[in-house]
Amino acid sequence: MMTKGNTPMRLSRYFLPVLKETPAEAQIASHRLMLRAGMIKQSSAGIYSWLPLGFKVLRKLENIVHQEQIRAGHNPMLMPTLQSADLWRESGRYDDYGEEMLRITDRHGRDLLYGPTNEELITDIFRSHVGSYKDLPLTLYHIQWKFRDEIRPRFGVMRGREFYMKDGYNFDLTREDALHAYNRHLVSYLRTYERMGLQAIPMRAESGPIGGDDTHEFLVLADTGESEVFYDSEITDLRFGDREIDYDDADQCRAVMEEFTSRYARTDDTHDEAVFHERVPEERRRQGRGIEVGQIFYFGTKYSEPMGATVQDRDGNTVPVHMGSHGIGVSRLVGAIIEASHDDRGIIWPEGVTPFHVGIVNLKSGDAEADAACESLYASLEALGLEPLYDDTDERAGAKFATMDLIGLPWRITVGPRGLKNGVVELTSRRSGESEELPPEQAIEKIAKIYESHRTGGVFG
Repeated sequence: MMTKGNTPMRLSRYFLPVLKETPAEAQIASHRLMLRAGMIKQSSAGIYSWLPLGFKVLRKLENIVHQEQIRAGHNPMLMPTLQSADLWRESGRYDDYGEEMLRITDRHGRDLLYGPTNEELITDIFRSHVGSYKDLPLTLYHIQWKFRDEIRPRFGVMRGREFYMKDGYNFDLTREDALHAYNRHLVSYLRTYERMGLQAIPMRAESGPIGGDDTHEFLVLADTGESEVFYDSEITDLRFGDREIDYDDADQCRAVMEEFTSRYARTDDTHDEAVFHERVPEERRRQGRGIEVGQIFYFGTKYSEPMGATVQDRDGNTVPVHMGSHGIGVSRLVGAIIEASHDDRGIIWPEGVTPFHVGIVNLKSGDAEADAACESLYASLEALGLEPLYDDTDERAGAKFATMDLIGLPWRITVGPRGLKNGVVELTSRRSGESEELPPEQAIEKIAKIYESHRTGGVFG
């Protein structure tokens, strides 16, 4: 049995500074709701502190990304936020990158930068330790804070200056091998986004300062998206689902790549109106806006040649390796999920990423029977590996419901003396708003089955 004060999952002991009023600076739903739900607090322009609720969601997304990267055979590591400018001078990007790069000089006069990306640093690590084709293929990745000095940071975590990002880098002997890595990343990203309750459409895009000719962005359709997108409506019917893929099987990965990229889907940077009209029947042409949540690149020897990242091939020749880089905006995803899943009352978390699996609302804190029932519910849910958030405060019922709706937990169990006299509690779905009265053990069983179906279906971490 839980004793009062031994867990932060009681609302009376949890730091959840919800706001009743919408802050004036919040222009889009995700920014507004993250501030109101006590998930973040602005530290300075485009830089945020992640408060407990927001941090919990961030960690859930990070864990899903790690799980899917490791499933695909990629190696996790961690690189520093500060990098030597000398590495970027080797690649030729130090002067080319522009004012988005935050340049720093330390006390010894050495030029450093707060990394916006890590191609140079990872190439230096590779060339220091790998020299033979026998060590390939190799993909290294990390999840780390990045900084880009946006001229006008806005939209909260959707376009902040400091952001949390997964970036991975593949090293391969040949172009063919590197394109398999490209396809492998696309498959792993599709799995990742679907586990988060998102449909992220791969769209042909521009490479920007990363470089390379082959690149796709993953975009979530939303009215507040920063990119204009053009696509064949058929693509919105595609789902990766729970299919099993052998990531070492180039043909399987290529087939998924072709399935998800053969239909027209482009950002405004690469949109071709003539091709759009030629390839897509009028009734399937769609134009909208999208939020970028990831991007994959193949750029060949762009970094390996100038930086001397070479290996000996099977014939003993020294050749530059073929590379690609692959990013997922983990902190940006928090905002994207909210943009895709909210209503006028607040956030609606998909089950796979919710900070808590269920909220328990005690309608009469201090009532012995209601308190005991809530304690029992909490202990039973926790024993099943679920994380409940128990509102044990003295707030009135309306305020408790408003807070639960605002923070968006998918399910709520309401406990009150009247229901307990009839042996029932109320189970409510945040998404549909539908409620049903059930005996407490049946409510627990139903919640457990919902989350078990996500586990076995490959949709829940």
